[in-house]
Amino acid sequence: MNTTVRTLNGKNLYFLFLAGSKKILEHQREINRINVFPVPDGDTGTNLASTLRSIIDNIQPHQSFKITADNIAFAALEGARGNSGIIFAQFLHGLSSETGNHHEITIEKFSDSVKNSIKYIYEAVANPVEGTMLTVIREWAEHIHHNLERIQDFKHLLHDSYKAAKQSLSETTKKLKILARSNVVDAGAKGFVLFLEGILEYLKDNNIREILSISQAIEPEDSHMEEISPEMLTYRYCTEALIKGDELDKKSIRKIAEEFGDSLVVAGSEKHVRLHIHTDSPADLFENLRCSGTLSYQKAEDMYKQYQVAHDRKYDIALVTDSTCDLPDEFLDKYQIHQVPINIHIGENIYLDKLTLDSETFYNISEEYDVIPTTSQPNETSFVNLYSFLASHYDFIIAIHLSSKFSGTWSSSSKAAKRVEEEMDKRITVIDSRSISGSLGLIVQRVAESIEAGMDYDEIIRKIEDWKSGIGLYISVRSMKNLVRSGRVSPLKGWLAKLLNLKPVIAVGKDGTAVLLDKAFSQEGNIRKVLKHIKRDISENKLWNYVIVHALNPETAKGYASLMEDLTGRKPLLITSVCPALVLHAGLGTVAVGMLPE
Repeated sequence: MNTTVRTLNGKNLYFLFLAGSKKILEHQREINRINVFPVPDGDTGTNLASTLRSIIDNIQPHQSFKITADNIAFAALEGARGNSGIIFAQFLHGLSSETGNHHEITIEKFSDSVKNSIKYIYEAVANPVEGTMLTVIREWAEHIHHNLERIQDFKHLLHDSYKAAKQSLSETTKKLKILARSNVVDAGAKGFVLFLEGILEYLKDNNIREILSISQAIEPEDSHMEEISPEMLTYRYCTEALIKGDELDKKSIRKIAEEFGDSLVVAGSEKHVRLHIHTDSPADLFENLRCSGTLSYQKAEDMYKQYQVAHDRKYDIALVTDSTCDLPDEFLDKYQIHQVPINIHIGENIYLDKLTLDSETFYNISEEYDVIPTTSQPNETSFVNLYSFLASHYDFIIAIHLSSKFSGTWSSSSKAAKRVEEEMDKRITVIDSRSISGSLGLIVQRVAESIEAGMDYDEIIRKIEDWKSGIGLYISVRSMKNLVRSGRVSPLKGWLAKLLNLKPVIAVGKDGTAVLLDKAFSQEGNIRKVLKHIKRDISENKLWNYVIVHALNPETAKGYASLMEDLTGRKPLLITSVCPALVLHAGLGTVAVGMLPE
């Protein structure tokens, strides 16, 4: 850039954006450390950094200012994370929307664009609070507009307005009581000021090579505030969504969402809306939002569990599983078990198994679509983020997943674990349970109880290999419909089964694959066949415990429980609903018995 900069083109904007982003990436820990508002969960820096990385990874410089601004804004809405990330993305969207179709932009036009962008961020936030990122961006933009006549070029403009933003940041402590109590400035506002600071450093040194090394910027360590407590969390889940459509109604989306929680931000355009909210019921929220547009991305992070890890962990070993592990929430909370959701695709909508979609809702929704619902494993990045967080607090991590024959979850988890092990020098063991649902839950429960009893990490790993070798899961399927739809059974076999009214008995074999074990012509006959195989198993191996899971079929599950109690002399460890992912393949009415030998 020249000494005097009177106009900006797209490439100038691109490099300025990289410079500001690099500064935030380098100061994530500092921003996390001072994060106390709206929830003191210590992730504002991480969310801002994640938002910026998403933009950087998806844009290329263009000579046109308008095209570059549009590309940045679009990538920002697609990749925004957290309250602060979505507000910043909305500011970029406003800047893009208020910028005319110019190849280059003057100081006057830039001033008008930033001033007019303010309404976008205030409209996006359900309850705007002064003394936050909103205030600093607004006062920065107002300073530019009010002092335009005495400013000669962009260098002068950015340097002068940076001082105003920095002053505004210092005053946030006085404007919000929670900031004053903690003696910190607002974390999101700090991120914005650092962004401006990075731009100034680039204008001073003009070192393009340095800002292009942004991929090497420092990664964060988890750094939650010591002041946080469970009582400070009004709602449990930090929930986000990206909604796509042709004529999205942000007011309608806001009206629906505001009934479910607080910290609501609804940002974006008629084609892309980014939503952020803290809520206790993500599944109910998305059930109400699904008619608003296509739910192309969802997130629901458990803030209470994050607090437990940072401040109230019970053990030195972290235990991780996936959402096909059918254990009740009370048990997962008691043993501080982390559950990574499988993705469920219904049409173009993407849900998180158990978190944003329960079994009953899944079945009702899937019946409305002509397309066949599918599942996909969590990506490697999801596991890297979780393991990095856990490794900063635990000495060891054990992850136990559904059979690798059913899903690529184990593979994604294993790759992530290896990467985090090398980076953080912590031991992480990822186990292929060769099972699913209730039997996976039994292994996880036994490991959790062993951790609680103080068993050594290496001994637990050895024990798991013994435990999973004798595990059993017998699945009583009411209909072949879903097995055919999911590709587990050929259409011809499904047609013949329907014609003959066959009720299959499916088992998960020792190699982790599903096998057709038996069949009957009635539900009663099916139950008898299942019990026959179970009786054989427990005659060969002493039973440690068993569970019964069902797909919206509690009466048959209770019947199984009674028969199993007669057979084993004990009640089931639990009777619970199966995860939506299993409902997808086995169908409504399915009942399964999972067993684990001594």
